[in-house]
Amino acid sequence: MKKWVCLSCLCLMLVFPVNTAAESGSGIWDYIFSQTEEAGKLQVHFLDVGQGDSMLIQTPSHYNILVDGGDREAGEKVMEELLAKGVEKIDLLVATHPDIDHIGGLLPILEELEVKHVLDSGKLYTTRTYQRYTEILAEKQIPVTIAKEGHYLSIDPLISLQILNANHPKATNNQASIVLRLTYRTVDFLLMSDAEAQQEYRMRHNFEVESEVYKVAHHGSRTSNTLAFLKKVKPDYAVVSYGKDNELGHPTKEVVRNLRKTGAVLYATAKGGTISIETNGLSCRITSEKPDPIYRAK
Repeated sequence: MKKWVCLSCLCLMLVFPVNTAAESGSGIWDYIFSQTEEAGKLQVHFLDVGQGDSMLIQTPSHYNILVDGGDREAGEKVMEELLAKGVEKIDLLVATHPDIDHIGGLLPILEELEVKHVLDSGKLYTTRTYQRYTEILAEKQIPVTIAKEGHYLSIDPLISLQILNANHPKATNNQASIVLRLTYRTVDFLLMSDAEAQQEYRMRHNFEVESEVYKVAHHGSRTSNTLAFLKKVKPDYAVVSYGKDNELGHPTKEVVRNLRKTGAVLYATAKGGTISIETNGLSCRITSEKPDPIYRAK
């Protein structure tokens, strides 16, 4: 018999975002938007987990948020990255939806690290990986909140973290993906998970989506990343997470073309390894694990 976890609620908060312009600086894969005063840093790491998604957010007040963990084989890599960055506990773990390339690598994290709270899409699934995921939550009695569209998550008073998409009764796994908009002062990140065109249409009509940094939806699939949506986002930079030489052809030529039309510079984990963006809310720096992280279409 499957075990299901109890639900709890997170407090809500609201911070209003302001747009910022971008200006490139010098250094190898090191870009400065503008020179500004010193402030606490927000770090967003797009981890290289192959054909999957995983992001570590380290907030200005030193809270750790892990969004997805790649597939089961990626779990060890994610753990190594967390330990290398000094992460000993996860304050909020987000399982955007139950596909194995998003939650598989979360199993060792849940088993070995202290996880204080989980945000889940509420989408049920029948795989062994998903069943084990729910069993660990129950065994360790980790509080779980089901995502609700429009809600703001309270974890660090210096940032705003809003849920723009969540599960609904007729949603597929991808359509149920939790989409997050992260704001620190004047810099916004839009983290799309595997949301599709239908969800993009609703989000661009119901929420503010304009963001400097865009996490490309569904690894660059043509089911997502529509031109109409990207024109509303107006990203300066985009990051796509996918496996090198994957059989699905990600990122697709159509999506790369759409991003180019918006003027976004596209970074790829398959080229640069883990892509890290550090910001004090007024200036940003982008670095990569390997040289040449920018995706250039053939």
